[in-house]
Amino acid sequence: MAGTSTISLSSAYSILPTSPLSSATTSSLSISSKLSILSMSIFPKTHLRPTFPRICALSSNDIKVGTNIEVDGAPWRVLEFLHVKPGKGAAFVRTKIRNYVTGNTVEKTFRAGSALEEADVFKETKQFTYKDGAQFVFMDLNTYEEFRLNESDVGDKTKWLKEGMDCNLLFWRGKVIDFELPITVKLTVVGADPGLKGDTAQGGSKPVTLDTGAVVNVPLFINAGDEILVDTRTGQYMSRA
Repeated sequence: MAGTSTISLSSAYSILPTSPLSSATTSSLSISSKLSILSMSIFPKTHLRPTFPRICALSSNDIKVGTNIEVDGAPWRVLEFLHVKPGKGAAFVRTKIRNYVTGNTVEKTFRAGSALEEADVFKETKQFTYKDGAQFVFMDLNTYEEFRLNESDVGDKTKWLKEGMDCNLLFWRGKVIDFELPITVKLTVVGADPGLKGDTAQGGSKPVTLDTGAVVNVPLFINAGDEILVDTRTGQYMSRA
């Protein structure tokens, strides 16, 4: 009987390690696994972009043409700048800046090395689709969202603007504050002086009217119906298209 008890006890010990886990142990492992998976999903290894806004700051020494800065709560673009180091007194930066919202241009001086806030101005490409009364309508071709600019916002740029043209809209704090034309545009000559028709034997130039209403000087060999390329920054003829 003693031998039988010994064999029975030994068998019990040999069976114990291979017996199924208790429900409490299984539950503990299950919870541990879930926590591990949850931890991996909440804290991925990839870097996450911060959700708080980035404060854009720069020094007046960093100013250059095209820099966007905020002055008195408004966005301005630097048109001209000059670093000045007088013989006496502190150095400073003299600038000419344009207000994106009002279009006003002023001269402003900043102390050298002073901190400035950079205006968070960004660009998005939109297509000019049509004119609705006194408003120019641009569209996002992906979302079909429309953005409207008044004639006063477009200004002289209207003479280079054609339907179907892709332009860059400038946004600041969720609002459109300006837009940029393509540097080069293709336009059609609709009117030329009848007395100056394509005289290729002589040099010189002549004024012609384009399909947008703009008037530019072109070589004498350009005639009505020709397509030409124009630099929108200078308004000058570049070449035949």
